[in-house]
Amino acid sequence: MSSTTAETGLSPTPPRARAGKTPVAPALRRKHRRELRTALAFLSPWLIGFAIFFAYPLISTVYFSFMHYDGYNPPNFVGGKNWTYVLTQNPYFWTAMRNTLWLVVVMVTLRVIFGLGIGMLITKIKTGAGFFRTAFYLPYLAPPVAATIGFAFLLNPGTGPVNHLLGQLGLPQPGWFNDPNWSKPSLVLLALWGIGDLMVIFMAALLDVPTEQYEAASLDGAGPFQRFRYVTLPNIMPIIMFAVVTGVIQTLQYYTQAMVAGQVASGTLSGSGQNYFPGYPGGSTWTVPQLVYNLGFQSNDDIGSACVVSLVLFVLAMAFTSLLMRRRAGLMGDD
Repeated sequence: MSSTTAETGLSPTPPRARAGKTPVAPALRRKHRRELRTALAFLSPWLIGFAIFFAYPLISTVYFSFMHYDGYNPPNFVGGKNWTYVLTQNPYFWTAMRNTLWLVVVMVTLRVIFGLGIGMLITKIKTGAGFFRTAFYLPYLAPPVAATIGFAFLLNPGTGPVNHLLGQLGLPQPGWFNDPNWSKPSLVLLALWGIGDLMVIFMAALLDVPTEQYEAASLDGAGPFQRFRYVTLPNIMPIIMFAVVTGVIQTLQYYTQAMVAGQVASGTLSGSGQNYFPGYPGGSTWTVPQLVYNLGFQSNDDIGSACVVSLVLFVLAMAFTSLLMRRRAGLMGDD
């Protein structure tokens, strides 16, 4: 080998070059490190917030889900006993899960349909659009606790004006928040009353649809339904998916309205310090976030089991979000 190299006058190929790798100059490495430090400096606020408010709580929740911890004594490792208790022995877990999933399916669906319908209606109004837009948006600004208390008094089966009016019209008078069969529909009515947020979002999306597409569809003989199906829906589909995804996440965390409605209907709404057992009437307003609070802080001081329920809720939210985002990707691909 050495003689051949000497005869040809060629220098031996460096090992790194023979391997197909180009050596990186020290100046270029320093530039890469400098750019990395700059990027990390700009990302540091988000990285710190992510670590403190998401990563650390999530890791701690997983850790405490395998511990018996009452908030006072040191945690003791119990393995999967908390998971077994929550999934097979807790008498309220599956009731809360069914109620929460019912609210997700019914409440989110109706809120999207009503929000889109009201948005389309107001965009078609020629006079008085500002008044109706304000009238539909104002209920959304009401504080959740105050709105729920007011709604519970309006729907009171004995003294509420709604049942009084239904009685004068000869219509059935439901028990609303005092009836297990009507408590969740009453919460849906409360959610539809505060539909102003979705109305504004859908109005902005509808006004952004190009009018040229409507004109072209009309020239092709498309009717109102065809224009909505082939022009409006494809243009506002990303907004609909946004409303569905955020609505699912918010409804999985549904807590305040169900808790306050049960307290008002049962007559136990009072000052702080009173121990109220959620779910009135008959467990129909139990939700998963209420169970987390009840297990961890209200009655049992069982933070380990509360962490298990929180993780189940987190996995459920991630599964719903992933499914909806994959569905959105498929719809966008079809378009």
